[in-house]
Amino acid sequence: GQLFSLARIIRKTQNTSDKIVVVVGTVTCDNRLIKVPKLKVCALRCTEGARSAILKNGGSVLTFEELAVQAPLGQNTVLLQGRRTARETNKTFWSCWFTKYSRQTIR
Repeated sequence: GQLFSLARIIRKTQNTSDKIVVVVGTVTCDNRLIKVPKLKVCALRCTEGARSAILKNGGSVLTFEELAVQAPLGQNTVLLQGRRTARETNKTFWSCWFTKYSRQTIR
């Protein structure tokens, strides 16, 4: 699944206060953050550092089952999309044009 750092979530949702951030992936902690705003995050997985940083600042971490109860039609939610270049195909084939350390093999 996709990895979403806490810094990326904060950067993408600066103007959306009081909305639930929905992430289909894993939320990871970012140690460079000094201040974490109050967030409501729904994710498949959440690391312990990210969970403690969110809960310490008055936020909440939801599962998709809890989201279905709170917002059955998806009201007040923001769905974040992962990086499209994080696919295995891009790592294998696209990098061969720019680096000499690619994973492309001659078949």
